[in-house]
Amino acid sequence: MKKRCYITTPIYYPSGNAHLGHTYCTTMCDIFARYKRNMGVETYFLTGTDEHGLKIQKNAEKAGITPQEYVDKIANDFQNLWKTLKITNDDFIRTTQERHIKVVQEVFSEFLKNDDIYLGSYEGWYCVPCESFWTETQVGENHVCPDCGRPVNKASEETYFFRCNKYLDVVLDDFKKDKFVYPISRKNEMMNNFIKPGLNDLCVSRTSFTWGINIKENPKHVIYVWLDALLNYISALGYKSSDDSLFQKFWNNDDVEIIHVVGADISRFHTIYWPMFLKALNLRQPDRIFVHGLLMTKDGKMSKSKGNVISPMPLIERYGLDAVRYYMVREIIFGQDGQFTADQFIERINADLVNNYGNLVNRVLSMINKYFKGIIPNYKKRVNEKDIKLDSLIDETIKEYITLMDDLKLTEAVSKVMDLLSSANKYIEESTPWALAKDESKKEELEIVMNNLARSIFVSTMLLKPVLIDSNEKVFNFLGINNVKFSDVYDKEFLNNNKLNPTEILYQRLDLNTELEYIKEHIKSV
Repeated sequence: MKKRCYITTPIYYPSGNAHLGHTYCTTMCDIFARYKRNMGVETYFLTGTDEHGLKIQKNAEKAGITPQEYVDKIANDFQNLWKTLKITNDDFIRTTQERHIKVVQEVFSEFLKNDDIYLGSYEGWYCVPCESFWTETQVGENHVCPDCGRPVNKASEETYFFRCNKYLDVVLDDFKKDKFVYPISRKNEMMNNFIKPGLNDLCVSRTSFTWGINIKENPKHVIYVWLDALLNYISALGYKSSDDSLFQKFWNNDDVEIIHVVGADISRFHTIYWPMFLKALNLRQPDRIFVHGLLMTKDGKMSKSKGNVISPMPLIERYGLDAVRYYMVREIIFGQDGQFTADQFIERINADLVNNYGNLVNRVLSMINKYFKGIIPNYKKRVNEKDIKLDSLIDETIKEYITLMDDLKLTEAVSKVMDLLSSANKYIEESTPWALAKDESKKEELEIVMNNLARSIFVSTMLLKPVLIDSNEKVFNFLGINNVKFSDVYDKEFLNNNKLNPTEILYQRLDLNTELEYIKEHIKSV
């Protein structure tokens, strides 16, 4: 494990307010960032907004305000939502900030100087929502965007191009690396749909609209949104600034793991063009580009134009952050498409948080209070097979969890923890502590059982700490511990003789019909 980690979300396009799809990606990155910090890895977590382009300009015109006024409001709404969600990002980059504009202009000038960019003209099909040019073959006879399926328009204008074939070998080398692009289906998609058919040089400027960063050498051109936007990952770190200490620490350093998490709809720009830009700047490549799936509703992909977006706020206000975060990481396998449905949401909370986790906490701590006056029995060597089995499972779960989390298999990692909790619940029924408590000769056996269960709760709570950010401190407090660190999960005597604090119900069971009515009333898309 490297000493440092730099993780980024995509910078979101503020053509409308943040929805559950944005929340999903940002939350998953937040879970990973919190995990890395728990492991003692110095972590820098970046998110932000991509604020230029024709679509923004048109939306601002419709609203009767300037593009800057338009993006200022929505970017502020994004930042306020992340604060409400307790997202632990270290920075929020906006592409209209001077620190970013300066870097983009300097990079463009460098590319011009090194003959990585040349002036030409473009005629083809343009998708406004995706800010993408396409060839006749790509749009097909129906003339629709291959990314979003919406109609494209014929466009012709003078433009600058980036020489892609000059750096194609870089992309091919990156694609040979294990999990550089993940899932592998996304890598295959890029190879088969874009690289093998022949990669055209990339259009990197526009003259048909004005809302963008002007090229210093030719001000009638604005820099194409995808060259502009991708540079956020280094402009936010102070690249080419008088203070580039963050850049040196979190990019220009072999001991940092760099991970970009992006949506499937922008994977082409991140997996093909971004490595080319970096090579042209003589900068290192990221370690991983992880393409997460889409969070959909019954009406398909969430889209502001479709009107099927879901705000996370009604869910958070009624069920709390933990429930929403847990559902996202547990129900939807990270890297695959998933669908939000109201019944799945309620059933997942009841099954996992209420029955499996919350019920275990309440039952075990109640028994420790009843049988041992609230004092957790000391750890003793396990003798019985069932005691040894649970003790070993705790150790195995810790190991597997770390391996899966480091591999960004967040869903699978959390699933392992829930398996441990399920085993602990089953262990109660097998061990029958209520029967052991009636037999004084079984006291030591009862002590082992209750210590085993308390340790299961403690370890599970620590492993779920990046996900359940509101309840974990409650459970630690119930167990009578504070200032806890991850390495404590390896100390089998950590809970010895701890005095429990007063407890309360961790999660209330939800009535399915009542909650379905609430969700349907507040969220029309489900």
